[in-house]
Amino acid sequence: MNIHEYQAKQVLKGFGAPVAEGMPILSADDVEGAIAALPGPLYVVKSQIHAGGRGKGKFKELPEDAKGGVRLAFSPDEVRAHVKEMLGHTLVTKQTGPAGKQVNRLYLEDGADIDRELYLSILVDRETSKVSFVASTEGGMDIEAVAEETPEKIHTIAIDPLAGITDADVEKLNAAFELEGAAAEDGKSLFPTLYKAFVEKDMSLLEVNPLIVMKDGHLRVLDAKVSFDNNALFRHPDIMELRDETEEDEKEIEASKYDLAYIALDGDIGCMVNGAGLAMATMDIIKLYGAEPANFLDVGGGASKEKVTAAFKIITSDPNVKGILVNIFGGIMRCDVIAEGVVAAVREVGLQVPLVVRLEGTNVEKGKQIINESGLNVIAADDLDDAAQKIVKAVKG
Repeated sequence: MNIHEYQAKQVLKGFGAPVAEGMPILSADDVEGAIAALPGPLYVVKSQIHAGGRGKGKFKELPEDAKGGVRLAFSPDEVRAHVKEMLGHTLVTKQTGPAGKQVNRLYLEDGADIDRELYLSILVDRETSKVSFVASTEGGMDIEAVAEETPEKIHTIAIDPLAGITDADVEKLNAAFELEGAAAEDGKSLFPTLYKAFVEKDMSLLEVNPLIVMKDGHLRVLDAKVSFDNNALFRHPDIMELRDETEEDEKEIEASKYDLAYIALDGDIGCMVNGAGLAMATMDIIKLYGAEPANFLDVGGGASKEKVTAAFKIITSDPNVKGILVNIFGGIMRCDVIAEGVVAAVREVGLQVPLVVRLEGTNVEKGKQIINESGLNVIAADDLDDAAQKIVKAVKG
């Protein structure tokens, strides 16, 4: 689960991290109170959407040369003008896709005197199976570009889960950031603080880009992006309260109600598969034959008829779907349960697009019998290769 920048900063502030004063703006009525709460004269008006690249983004409703989704303001009047242009309008960034996202929240923050910009993130490094810091002196930039063009400027420091973050780890981070004096002293408290927040709140990502060294020599968290492990959210009702469903795909919200692993994509062939590996293989072979998957959907190993029915409804609710491929290998999952769910869903919502079904494994003959006797216009497939070719051909006419 993702949260907004202003929410992330409040979480980090609760652990003692240095962040600037700021006020959220959820409607035009909040503007005057937010201005009055900050000292000025320099303000920063920040769009709050779950996507990166806000500063370089463009608003659909504004001219091409208009300012982006993060703006400086040097007076209250400038703040008011920026809010009017930004709030309720659609921001397009490199991460939103061409459709963009409507900006329903803004964050008004006190300005900062920046001397240097650094990049810091904490994540789970799957190569070492440890929580690791990623540090670079190239803050404020696309870290992917830094990794590609100057990989030597990115440092990864893995943390021993038993020892926690040690003085030696802090020294490595200070060295990676080339910190001295007051900034290095701040690092001794900041880096353990961020690690503590990451672990205690079950984060999957904590990114600070940029972490700044101010002109007075001290560190400040200038931006914050935080994601949480969905499987641990039951332990954090305070974090659950921060969820903004307007930033999430409606189909993904519905899928979460049935414990379905669903991710919406940009293609036109809907996929319903059991098992993440098989789902990835199914998506790959669809692309191999010249089409694009509309989703990743893993119904899991022990799905019920009701769960399968819900999954099928979610797929058909996507207007971009021009065909559906059901690919089930029955181990724990029984093919007859899948067949019953598909039949029930089709009878309830109708079938407006081609449907290819490939079943194999436990109760496969019974599953095929259920589909064959249903009277549905279903295209049967013998194996995955055959299924992929048939659905791509059906969609492409």
